[in-house]
Amino acid sequence: MEKQKIIVVVGPTAAGKTALGIKLAEHFNGEVVSADSMQVYKNMPIASAAVTKEEMGNIPHHLVGILEPTEKFSVAEFIKLAEKAISDIANKGKLPIIVGGTGLYIDSLINGIDFPSEDCSKVREELEARAREKGIEGLFDELRGIDPNTAEKLHLNDKKRIIRALEVYYIHNKTMSELNLESKKNGTKYEPVFIGITYENRELLYDRINCRVDIMLENGLIDEAKAAYESSFSKTAVQAIGHKELFPYFKGEKTLQEALETLKQETRRYAKRQLTWFRRNENINWIYADKTDNAAEEAIKIIEKAGTRVE
Repeated sequence: MEKQKIIVVVGPTAAGKTALGIKLAEHFNGEVVSADSMQVYKNMPIASAAVTKEEMGNIPHHLVGILEPTEKFSVAEFIKLAEKAISDIANKGKLPIIVGGTGLYIDSLINGIDFPSEDCSKVREELEARAREKGIEGLFDELRGIDPNTAEKLHLNDKKRIIRALEVYYIHNKTMSELNLESKKNGTKYEPVFIGITYENRELLYDRINCRVDIMLENGLIDEAKAAYESSFSKTAVQAIGHKELFPYFKGEKTLQEALETLKQETRRYAKRQLTWFRRNENINWIYADKTDNAAEEAIKIIEKAGTRVE
């Protein structure tokens, strides 16, 4: 069976993925599928840096602002929704373009890993309880013993993915590394061209992150985060970077300036974790925004050389 050609745009937060994805969609007659674990939610566009209607222009975007923040969302649900979106786009004769920074979602989609529904098991709840009671360090050591290859890709602060990797093992009785290997042997339904965008000078990227936080503040981040603080958001949505860092300010435990500095620091750390994750994918064609006058033109050349286009 002929594989579906797709473009996958990845990179750290604030590197320019959204703008690049839109330009590629315009050039290749494509539509965008978001691969972001937070942009899927409504009512949190500022913290998630969701694409605006003005930015979208005439390019349809899928999986953006489709769930209430009270709803749970998982990698299994992402794969189901993303596969449908890709199929719908292709059936219209257009090219699917996956854009996002959630590495686990992207790898699982491309590699065709079959995750069970979250409702099928209580494993996650048990792992989360253990993390609360004894700390994430013990679970990270456990993952190192079970699946050292996956553990090597993760940071101790990446609680969500540490728990997810253990959850996969205890449900499947196979490690995530083994499932990835199996999917590669069996083949997947997609033929991706990976484009990565970042900055060679890491300090320039961090400056962009700091600037983005300042702009988010001007755009109403405080009110958005306050609504999240006072609401019953799901465990997934409440973890959004940009909200939880401001909770100590609302509690009177930190000044606003202290909370914002924490937010900038956590966002920089997140960008570093994203780069660590994506750097392990040897198929990514990296473009450095600070070393080119036109990232889109470079990406188009790479994609056309790979033979990916809609006839």
